[in-house]
Amino acid sequence: MSARTDRADPSDLIDDIEEADAVEEVAPLSPKLIFEAIRRNGEEELERPNRALWFSGIAAGILISFSVLGEALLRARLPDAQWGYIIENMGYTFGFMLVILGRMQLFTENTITTVAPVLIERSRACLVRTVELWSIVMAANVIGAFAVASFLAYTPVLAPDVAAAFKELSQHATGMDAGEGFMRGIPAGVLIAALVWMMPTAKGSEVALIFLFTWLIALGDFTHIVAGSVEMAYLLVQGELGVMQAVFGFFLPVLSGNVVGGTVIFTLLVWAQIMPEVKTDT
Repeated sequence: MSARTDRADPSDLIDDIEEADAVEEVAPLSPKLIFEAIRRNGEEELERPNRALWFSGIAAGILISFSVLGEALLRARLPDAQWGYIIENMGYTFGFMLVILGRMQLFTENTITTVAPVLIERSRACLVRTVELWSIVMAANVIGAFAVASFLAYTPVLAPDVAAAFKELSQHATGMDAGEGFMRGIPAGVLIAALVWMMPTAKGSEVALIFLFTWLIALGDFTHIVAGSVEMAYLLVQGELGVMQAVFGFFLPVLSGNVVGGTVIFTLLVWAQIMPEVKTDT
């Protein structure tokens, strides 16, 4: 008996519309559709009023402090053991969950969402608006970081052991040289962009996804510009970090690393794989 060589028509396996809908529901999204979902989200962000971006960005800068605070709380309470580092870094996920699930404006998310419309439209107006949004969100994140850092530094909200742990974390984050801060910022940018890329397919597992990706950032000792800005501001407002070191030794190198990782590496590589399938406005 000869083997059958012709392929079955997929429609022969589906009896009705309900079954077809069920297949579409369980089938994973293609890269092109994921990109489209992110592009639409990016367009919505670009169309938001600047005032809304300011307040959302400030809120994100304040709430991201719970990543450093969560880590400090666990460090202060855990015993001095090798496994403590693994558990301690789980605290780093708290602020990211608040910001991402709360739909606040976090700069590193925008390294992929608002770039997607630029890649499609390729217009000067879209590029200018993206740069404007980046500037507003970054400035707002930093303002929020300084506000919460001042509150934590000059009020008795932190127990002495937690305050000491918070200070240790801040000194470590800002104590790297510029080159190391830049290089450690690249994987953090890649991971945040990858997290944003995977969110449209999360389907109810968003919390687990945010937890795992941001925990990995902490475990890898990678540098994140917004969470790191809270640590930078905490030392600056107390006069324990110089302005030049803060700006040129920490802030600009880490910011550059996050942008390179999130946009230059991840977003452009994703774009390269789907570009043949996408129609642009050029």
